[in-house]
Amino acid sequence: MVTTNLFDAAGAALLIKDPSAKIAEVTRLAETFDELVIDAGAAQPVTGTPIPGRPELPQLVAPRNLVQRGLGTPAGRAALVHAVAHIEFNAINLALDAIYRFRDLPVAYYADWISVASDEARHFGLLQARLLDLGVAYGDLPAHNGLWEAACATADSCLRRMALVPRVLEARGLDVTPGMIERLQRAGDERTVAILETILEEEVGHVAIGTRWFRHCCGIAGVEPDQTFLALVEAHALPSVRPPFNEQARFRAGFGIAEQAAIAALAGSNRQFGV
Repeated sequence: MVTTNLFDAAGAALLIKDPSAKIAEVTRLAETFDELVIDAGAAQPVTGTPIPGRPELPQLVAPRNLVQRGLGTPAGRAALVHAVAHIEFNAINLALDAIYRFRDLPVAYYADWISVASDEARHFGLLQARLLDLGVAYGDLPAHNGLWEAACATADSCLRRMALVPRVLEARGLDVTPGMIERLQRAGDERTVAILETILEEEVGHVAIGTRWFRHCCGIAGVEPDQTFLALVEAHALPSVRPPFNEQARFRAGFGIAEQAAIAALAGSNRQFGV
């Protein structure tokens, strides 16, 4: 019987460019996870941070070059859905890279991240279909590459990856999505609201997975999690920490009360120094 090594399979899926083919492969890996071999010694070696598989479009630009549109028009709502779809597509690649790159963790780590990849693929599919309803295809509008830049910046450390991607960038999604939902409700776009409500609920679980494995990595490194997290945020991600905070979602995702208070204090220093 031919066996498939999880690390090789995740790396191959990471490089798939066509979104539909990537979704299909991620779904297949999630469904056959128990049959995959988790053996770092038998896998191809990690080859640095690859350029992830993605279609030629969207054009990637600096965040400051993205046009901000109001949600009162179909074009504005399409731009929002496109932006969220791009985040979800990048999140598929981030989950696959978290499997491919970090090879000395318990089986439960890989089960968690293949489940995240599967969720993100489903989210992307929902948003892609909604875009078509709005007369736009994924790739028609420009986007930025911030999430993958974060993957590159944390490629050398699972501890830093778990801190700065799920617990900062994805936690930021927990904070801003309720506001998007409220604005879309005022615009009467209940179909997009339903998709974002699904994503918000499931992203709580994704951030919780990041919290779980960040703390696991802290235990291995012999460092205290809360202070380590705050130091990493202050050194590498301070501009991404700003109110409003969805504290109830953050608490469900594993942030402690004292930890969240310290995060809010860091956000106050953002305002003090004009970040």
